[in-house]
Amino acid sequence: MIPAARVQAAIELLDQVTEAAKREGAPADRLIAAYFKQRRYAGSKDRRAVRDLVYAVIRAIGPVPANGRAAMIAYGSQAANGHILDCFDGSPHGPARLETGAVIAEPGIAPAWLVAELRASGLDNDGMAAMLGRAPLDVRVNTLKTSREALVLPEVGEPLAAPNALRFDTGTSVEQWPAYAEGQIEVQDQGSQLACHAADARPGETVIDLCAGAGGKTLSLAAQMQNQGRLIACDTDRGRLSKLGPRAERAGAGMIETVLLNPNAELDMLAEHHASADLVLVDAPCSGTGTWRRKPEAKWRLTPESLRAYSGLQDRLLDISVRLVKPGGRIVFITCSLLDAEGADRVTAFGERWPAFTAVTPDLPLGMPRGKGIRLDPFQHGTDGFFIAMLRSA
Repeated sequence: MIPAARVQAAIELLDQVTEAAKREGAPADRLIAAYFKQRRYAGSKDRRAVRDLVYAVIRAIGPVPANGRAAMIAYGSQAANGHILDCFDGSPHGPARLETGAVIAEPGIAPAWLVAELRASGLDNDGMAAMLGRAPLDVRVNTLKTSREALVLPEVGEPLAAPNALRFDTGTSVEQWPAYAEGQIEVQDQGSQLACHAADARPGETVIDLCAGAGGKTLSLAAQMQNQGRLIACDTDRGRLSKLGPRAERAGAGMIETVLLNPNAELDMLAEHHASADLVLVDAPCSGTGTWRRKPEAKWRLTPESLRAYSGLQDRLLDISVRLVKPGGRIVFITCSLLDAEGADRVTAFGERWPAFTAVTPDLPLGMPRGKGIRLDPFQHGTDGFFIAMLRSA
């Protein structure tokens, strides 16, 4: 593909990404994969170049753009990207020539209302810019099968603060390594590993992972528990929860039970577990502002209304967990968000509703206090953004 054709392909993909953001459609990575599945003539270098350009443009634009062309013109108007505008030459496979008065998207970190929320949550310009950088690739060494010291890999990873974490360059093909196939390693951001470390799940305990999804944190808890005790992984999404079984088998985590929940009937379906758990992990659905390095288009999907809905859901899940934890037990609340509305504010509101619970600051090697919890962020800690709080029952 000539440079102009790459720019045009990126514009077409940006059209799809912006439309998907408006109607809660497929994520950018899935749209890009589908686009090139229909265009097998594009070589690997072309696919990589177009993909990188799409993400670079998304990172550079604040509010949702009118269309992909407007976003690309704005990106090309930045001093370092002038070569992009040279591709608007009207060539057969490139974008049409620039017209007078062309619509241009607005550069920036995120929509203005969301930037204001981030500032109110203690993020400065550097902190917000880091949210849109490129994330490294972290793995967790599965201690059910090996240790960080004994593990032998094709490349040497950087040991991190999380006890079983190793870091590799972005794009490292760890899923092609024998150690991955054998369940010795799992891809997991260091921040996510530290959130599980804060939970301090112990052998013999009863642990409920209330929002297990595909089970990344569940597997980490199983390793902490040394396959001893009860570990109940719950979710309302059948598709995501179904992925846990094969992952658990590969990891040698044989003590995991799964429970598919019906939305709004969670407590009824978990009746046998009321007041039985030593630990309830609430890895709550959230805006995902902490994962923009991996999914930068998420900033275009969030609205004030959806943020309020997430906060309400987080409150409801915390209230459910109160019924599941036994006296003296603990709830660990996690969101991959940097917004106080999904972190410190939720713990404050929880304390007002449930004064018998005490917020205990998690003991972690990284993180900064935020409200009655700990926050990790890309700028200060090199992790995805997380809020982590521990709430102990009387």
